[in-house]
Amino acid sequence: MLRHSVSSIALLLALAACEPAQETKTSSGQEQTAEQVQDVNAQITSFFDEAMKARLALNPMMAERLGDRSMNDQWPEITDAAEDKQLKLIKDQLATLRTFDFDALNEQNKLSYRIFKITAERTIANDRWRDYGYPVNQMFGWQTGVATHLMTVHRISNVSDAEAYITRLGKLDTLMGQLVASLEKRASKGIQAPKFVYPYTIEASRNLLKGAPFDTSGEDSVILADFRKKVNKLDISDADKGALIEKATAAMLSGMKVGYEALIAELEKLQTTATTDDGAWKFPHGDAFYAQALKNNTTTDMTADEIHQIGLDNVERIHTAMREIMKKVGFEGSLQDFFKYTRDDEKFYYPNTEEGKAAYLQKANDIIEAMRAKVPEYFDLIPKAPMEVRAVEKFREQSAGKAFYQRAAPDGSRPGMFYANLRDMSFMPIYQLEALAYHEGIPGHHFQLAISQELEGVPLFQRIARFTAFSEGWGLYTEELGKDMGFYEDPYSDFGRLAMELWRACRLVVDTGLHSKKWTREQAIDYLAENTPNPQGDVVAAIERYIVMPGQATAYMVGKLKIMELRQRAMDELGDKFDWRGFHSVVLKNGAVPLSILEENVDDWIKSLKSGA
Repeated sequence: MLRHSVSSIALLLALAACEPAQETKTSSGQEQTAEQVQDVNAQITSFFDEAMKARLALNPMMAERLGDRSMNDQWPEITDAAEDKQLKLIKDQLATLRTFDFDALNEQNKLSYRIFKITAERTIANDRWRDYGYPVNQMFGWQTGVATHLMTVHRISNVSDAEAYITRLGKLDTLMGQLVASLEKRASKGIQAPKFVYPYTIEASRNLLKGAPFDTSGEDSVILADFRKKVNKLDISDADKGALIEKATAAMLSGMKVGYEALIAELEKLQTTATTDDGAWKFPHGDAFYAQALKNNTTTDMTADEIHQIGLDNVERIHTAMREIMKKVGFEGSLQDFFKYTRDDEKFYYPNTEEGKAAYLQKANDIIEAMRAKVPEYFDLIPKAPMEVRAVEKFREQSAGKAFYQRAAPDGSRPGMFYANLRDMSFMPIYQLEALAYHEGIPGHHFQLAISQELEGVPLFQRIARFTAFSEGWGLYTEELGKDMGFYEDPYSDFGRLAMELWRACRLVVDTGLHSKKWTREQAIDYLAENTPNPQGDVVAAIERYIVMPGQATAYMVGKLKIMELRQRAMDELGDKFDWRGFHSVVLKNGAVPLSILEENVDDWIKSLKSGA
């Protein structure tokens, strides 16, 4: 269903030469009729659809996440040949895009044209760095990604789906073989994860080989347990269920076990040669790579030095606001004393027990429900997709982040999921939970991503486009929006909001410190420990995250500051005409966009309201 060839797209788009518009002119000066304008808009809409189908044909996992299960027995190919094929596809699509007359397009298609061009050009520019970064790291990677995909995305609605699951298990030796080859190639170029990464990734990989059919412990492995649970819900005979489980067991012992053992062996080998030089500066042309990473993540041309200074300025601003909280609660002592108090006092944490973890999840749900009741006063756009709060699964909780969001399936088969990592409750203070729930859930990532997926008349590629400064900037913006909406009644919860914003301000300092200024891991850890209230374990995990994801952490504060700047501009210029719902609609209604385009959209909205249009 998605297997459209590149040549068919080129053929479709060769027709796009019949451009422009009512009373407008082509670049050659020829006037176009209304019918021709309508035709060119229809053609570019078809182009966007066909281009996305061609891309998804190369990525079965992404296609499945978006609801197409026609390739749910396949894994993507992770080889240079596959990368070359994808790059050629993107270049060909960009060339075809340029055959359309931009001026002949309607406003929606003009925006889609620009987003398509920007994302394609970014992909092409990033190909220089295809061997940079770490496809296996403690935050994410193939070692946990395939298991998570099988457990949370791969549905088993019938026997065919179960057979596809089994086929995938049997193909894991091939996928992991490709991954091992990629790791070896990167290492030969001096692109190798720092030493601290390997214990995490080896343990996560070994965790997937614990339990039946890999040992005689008497318990199912996480993957066999998932498969068994799904198959047992099918309306088939017990004998047929048993046969499927037996086939899955065989595939796990062949494809999965062989593949993961090969990966573990490679990781153990790389561990012996890994170094403790943590920043991207250590790579060949590391400065250029990091500059591109900053550009990708912030969608700006700011330098590392500029971002570093913005971080320092905002750390000072937030520290001042925290001292006001200290006065409000009557705390005597320094800011660092207050940090220690909120870090160490047991009243700020649920117990590190199953009951404590359940209480945390219940509290998160209560916060979400209270916010859900309030959002109609501030939002016109409210997504249809449901959302759930879940604890991170045991097999990956040691390596996963503190909290994150997984988008809902477009067809409604899977809700949006706000994941909280409850491996150690001392990392999850209650006073930060309110801000965390707004950021990851409602009205943060769930609203932004679900609304984007549900937009009508917007091409699929645009609905799933990723601009980190926009999406993470929105998440951080909604933390403060909660205060504007009347939440954070407890001053300690408001301190938690500031603590999370402080965390993002410090990220600007430590990310640029690590990757541009040659800070050591220990320097970065010391900076976070001194300037934030977070516990030491949280601090270490964060710095290790920033090390393996150069530039990503800078997007949050850069994006949030831009959204706040634009909102204040709208409030100042519109006065009584300012409308919260209208502002949030103009931010969200086009999906994720670069910050420069967001600014244009908000400025146009301000002008239209001022003119009464």
